[in-house]
Formats: sequence, structure tokens, C-alpha cells
Amino acid sequence: MVEGAKAMAESIQSGLVQATQVAREATVRRAANGVYFATFGETGLDDADLVRMVQAVPSAVAAALGRKTYYFVPLALAEGRNAESAGHRSGNEETTISPVYTAELAEQAICHRNVALGGGAEKGAGKNDEGSEGVFISTRLLSDRFSLAFELFINVGHAFVDAAGVAESFSELAWNQAVADVRGETSLDAWECRAQAVGGGQNAGREGGPKIDEKAKTEFIEAAFSDAIAIYLLSLSVDFDYSELREREYPLLAPQALAERLRLVARLFPPNAEYEFAIRYRRRA
Repeated sequence: MVEGAKAMAESIQSGLVQATQVAREATVRRAANGVYFATFGETGLDDADLVRMVQAVPSAVAAALGRKTYYFVPLALAEGRNAESAGHRSGNEETTISPVYTAELAEQAICHRNVALGGGAEKGAGKNDEGSEGVFISTRLLSDRFSLAFELFINVGHAFVDAAGVAESFSELAWNQAVADVRGETSLDAWECRAQAVGGGQNAGREGGPKIDEKAKTEFIEAAFSDAIAIYLLSLSVDFDYSELREREYPLLAPQALAERLRLVARLFPPNAEYEFAIRYRRRA
């Protein structure tokens, strides 16, 4: 352990630290809901706020994340710092972490990187499953609590769907909305997959109408479910206006349709103690 600490100190002095080394040396904590997380470097985070954000994940969702640990770090980069081409998941590229923020490194960092850790990476927290994964989130690229929380919860939503799939009740609801040509969607992936799946809005599935693309339909429903989980968790963690999620590439899902999805998700995954789910509509003047 002394040698490991010495190697960590030398790496920090040189600037960047390998993500796998951060995973070995960082103190991993287990939130009351079962989510594993750790911090490293000058994250700029208040610990109480971080714990409350992590704990917002309902225990029923957290149970599907057993092999993941969320590391909150100042900046995560790919080897060679070509984050744009490397993407979020590490392949042959080594993920490195900057323990401090610099404007130069920030331009080359990425919001998060998923890193395969293998067995034993989190022994200190009682986690040494083969196939464990670390999600390294760049806290200093995310300027406020809203954006940081959403980055975490988007990752949680996708991880849950990967592990547990989509609830049949949600699949039916989202597809009925798509066939009814309800306006907008919750992400670009959901928007594009839905358009490919239905191929003709209200005419989809009708006699003589376009044929349903089953692969695209599955991808749409998976994207919509992970989005709905993320937005639901965000609503438990912070108060926000739905319009804050607006993107230029696609129109947001109609508020009433989103409310239907979120209420269903809340029934599937009730909030933990001390958290409240509520939808409030603002009347136009």
C-alpha cells in the first residue's frame, strides 16, 4: 500500500493519473441506497450535496448497478487527450485523470469516461467482482449542480436498462405515444430511433401503412426508458424547469406525455426516504 501511495504521489506531480490507479487508491464509499462512489482531486464539490445527489437514486434502481462505481474527478481524458475521437467508453485508449482543473486540459477532456476495472479494483469498499466498471465524471466541465446531476443520472439510466431491461408497462406506454405521434422526445437518440421505427407517425401499423422497424422500435423504447429514469432522478435531486432540457436538434416531448412516463417510473421505483417526486405545471399568463 505504501508503494501504491508513493506511485500515486509521483503521478500527481507529473500531472495526469491513470484512471485505473485512481480506482485502486481512491476511498470508495457506499451510499445508503447501495451506490458506490468516490472523489479524487479538486472536484469543487460539497460533500453533503454530493451524497444527497447519489442517494437520490432509488434503491430499486441502485440494486442493478452493483458492478459500477462512480468516480467524481476534476477532468477525465483519453490517452493522447483526443476525447472527441475516443468517445465515452475506453477501448484501447488509456483513460487518464487530472487531479486539478486547467483551461488547457478542460478543452481536451470529456464529460465522462467508462473504464473496465476488472476484479479487485474496489476491494476497500468490498467490491471485487469480475467485470466491474468505473464511470469517471468530470465535475469541473459541468458548471452547476443541475448539469452534474443530469450527467450522473443519464449514466445511471443507461446502466439500469443495460442490466435490467425495460419494464413492459413503460414499453407499452411509450410505443402508444409514438404511434399516436405525440410531439417531441426526451433525447436525440430516442427522437431518431422513434422516427425510424414508426416511419410514418399516425399511419404506422395501420393497414397499408409503413412497416414497423422492430430493431429501431426496441432502441427507441430503451432510449426513452433510460431518459425517463434520468429525468425522474433529476427531479428528485434538484428543482428544475422542463424547458432547461431543451435541445436544438429535436423538440422536447410534450409535457403531458412526459408526465405520464415519469409517473409510471415513480410507481416502478418509489423515491427513497427524504426524497419527493412532484410535477408542477406553470400556467401561461
